[in-house]
Amino acid sequence: MTTATDTAETSGSTTLGRRRLPLAGRAEVRSWVGAFVRANAGRLTLTLALFGTALVAGLTGPRLLGRLVESVKAGTTTAHVDTLALAFVALLVVHALLARAAKVQATLLGERVLARTREDFVRRVLGLPLSEVESVAAGDLLSRATTDADRLNDSIRQAAPRIALAAVTLVFTVAAILLTSPVLALGLIAGVPFAAVSTWWYRPRATRAYEQLLAQEADVLAVTHETTRGCSTVEALDLGPRQRARHGVAVDRVVRTRQRTTWLQTVWFPSLDLATMVPMALTLLIGGLAYQRGAVGLGELTAVVLYVQALGEPLNDLLTWTDELQIGNAALRRILGVERLPCEEPKPTAPTQGHGISLTGVGFGYGPAREVLSGIDLELAPAERLAVVGASGAGKSTLGKLLAGVHHPTRGTVRIGGADLTSLPVGQLRREVVLVTQEQHVFTGTLRENLTLADEGGRPDTELWDALETVLLADWARSLPDGLDGEIGSGAAPVSPSAAQQLALARVLLSDPHTLVLDEATALLDSSASRRVERSLAALIEGRTVVSIVHRLDSVRDADRIAVMDRGRIVELGSHDELLAAGGAYASLWRAWRSARP
Repeated sequence: MTTATDTAETSGSTTLGRRRLPLAGRAEVRSWVGAFVRANAGRLTLTLALFGTALVAGLTGPRLLGRLVESVKAGTTTAHVDTLALAFVALLVVHALLARAAKVQATLLGERVLARTREDFVRRVLGLPLSEVESVAAGDLLSRATTDADRLNDSIRQAAPRIALAAVTLVFTVAAILLTSPVLALGLIAGVPFAAVSTWWYRPRATRAYEQLLAQEADVLAVTHETTRGCSTVEALDLGPRQRARHGVAVDRVVRTRQRTTWLQTVWFPSLDLATMVPMALTLLIGGLAYQRGAVGLGELTAVVLYVQALGEPLNDLLTWTDELQIGNAALRRILGVERLPCEEPKPTAPTQGHGISLTGVGFGYGPAREVLSGIDLELAPAERLAVVGASGAGKSTLGKLLAGVHHPTRGTVRIGGADLTSLPVGQLRREVVLVTQEQHVFTGTLRENLTLADEGGRPDTELWDALETVLLADWARSLPDGLDGEIGSGAAPVSPSAAQQLALARVLLSDPHTLVLDEATALLDSSASRRVERSLAALIEGRTVVSIVHRLDSVRDADRIAVMDRGRIVELGSHDELLAAGGAYASLWRAWRSARP
């Protein structure tokens, strides 16, 4: 039971051409940051306190070393020198321990936020209408849930604490220099223009480049995902060169953007180096002159030189980790952008009368200039079997998705049991009509969990085994070491394509819908697997309304009626014999198919 992507009808709507998810605005980012701070206030306070204490221990070291130099110059005792040296070493040890404890707390905080962010993102996506999910690029969704979440985690775990620590270090270090010698502090002024002007030039350009980079990396993931997921189709239609070309184009865009960010950094980073090197040179020059004139002592000069030298690391950390924070900000905007999509509104259960389905004046388009269906009028009686045929691109799969409620018509109405499809809550609709496609997914977990995905209350084992027996999968299930509790999927017992399809049919049977929409459910299977699944289907469709979307005409003669589609319209409707006698589009398709058979 699935709602996979369209088959040939939508192959032209590639992931690179699909609508992108929106980006969150600054107000939404500020709101998220505020909520994050409030929810993690205790751990944030502890982390910053540990970093601050480590900073105080680190800043005390140069001052102590200056006193050591003054003591040696004044001719102090060996015991005093040893005491100062041991105190200096002890400060280094305390600083290292406190810094490690702070990093551990920051890591724990980052991992907690990463887990929460991904859970919220998945929960939000699962609450979206299927039409919204299918209208956006799969790579865009995947990248926001994976790489963007990882970048946000890095920003919280590393960038935010390092920025806070660097900022406090700079303030404390400058204060220490001023307290030690205001005269020697004058050299610091020379570094301000290099840091301020270069950062003012770099920051807006880098922000735009990073947002563009994340979107382009999502395009690479989209092509990779599309090619991997449809590998059988790519191989069968010899689409490898086309997919490689598309992947190359997507990668080239990423490379060009990365080259631009690298070029920006080649201007910015040397300016940051000058922001520390120039003050160091001036401090040595001013300090030498002041020492010769007796304005400063050797201990003060030593301490200030060490402090100025120590300014380089926090200054570079502050600005470079701010750069990393910009990437995290771009990632957060992408993650929170999902919140801008309309959520599936809860609806009360709608009363229905019978299992009939009717379509009146139905039209559907993916946009104003991309109409796929138009003027569809169709009545389906309960337990009727309808086959839908037509050339690739005629709109067959889109019609199936409309019947299953994946998409809503842009005009006209679809009624199920007399109730407008748009008025039915999702849970009720999924119990009434189920779409089965050629692509199935087996979740990592037990066979029981895979069977009861749509049934939170669980089912008795007897019902599960009956469903497996009906779809001819019980023998395979018994071969698992733990039967229903056996682990299947990635890293566990392998599931063949035919078994995956039969497992999906067992889920359908357990959900017991009155209508099935079968969109080439056996198209990707080999002949023997296809026959097994078709026998399973035969047991499943008994007594249900069935809409079969087919490309091969070998089974259409069994249908009660056949709908022939062309350019988004139903151009013929009737039984096999009636349509052959009419000598129209269906008769031409039938003759072409018969002549192509070996």
